[in-house]
Amino acid sequence: MCTGKCARCVGLSLITLSLVCIVANALLLVPNGQTSWTNTNQLSLQVWLMGGFIGGGLMVLCPGIAAVRAGGKGCCGAGCCGNRCRMLRSVFSSAFGVLGAIYCLSVSGAGLRNGPKCLMNGKWDYHFEDTAGAYLLNGTVWDRCKEPPRVVAWNVTLFSLLVAASCLEIVLCGIQLVNATIGVFCGDCRKKQVKWRAVEL
Repeated sequence: MCTGKCARCVGLSLITLSLVCIVANALLLVPNGQTSWTNTNQLSLQVWLMGGFIGGGLMVLCPGIAAVRAGGKGCCGAGCCGNRCRMLRSVFSSAFGVLGAIYCLSVSGAGLRNGPKCLMNGKWDYHFEDTAGAYLLNGTVWDRCKEPPRVVAWNVTLFSLLVAASCLEIVLCGIQLVNATIGVFCGDCRKKQVKWRAVEL
């Protein structure tokens, strides 16, 4: 596959994943779809760290857009430099995206391990923090959190989605990092194919 085509494919995938992360993080701010739990004392720290919005979202959206642009006609149109300039920008953007995805993965993983902050036995706290994530396999204890309602299932679902999305983002940003590096040195093979066809005609 040409470096340009690969860049566009990876870029579109990264843009989609970044939007998924942004939406998932936004939903974490409204447990059970209710806006009455936006007090800082009622939501976990991992929700307020905005791992999905900042890390897996905006920090990955930028390299996604850069990758799509790198798969275009190039900084000089049909000139000799091909896509080298845009590919070089995509190299740095992809490295930036890896950092963002790692941040999202770290925050989301911590959110899954510690569990949500909820009201149990009349006290707001991280009641599952000492279980080291074991509560994830014991759904019977989830209903012990009285408020916000069904917050455990809500957090587990969305943080799991963020973990999966950020892992894919790390892989895709890594692929684009390699692809863009090759593109910097070799250019876009699509330009060469056009030249060969011209010669044959």
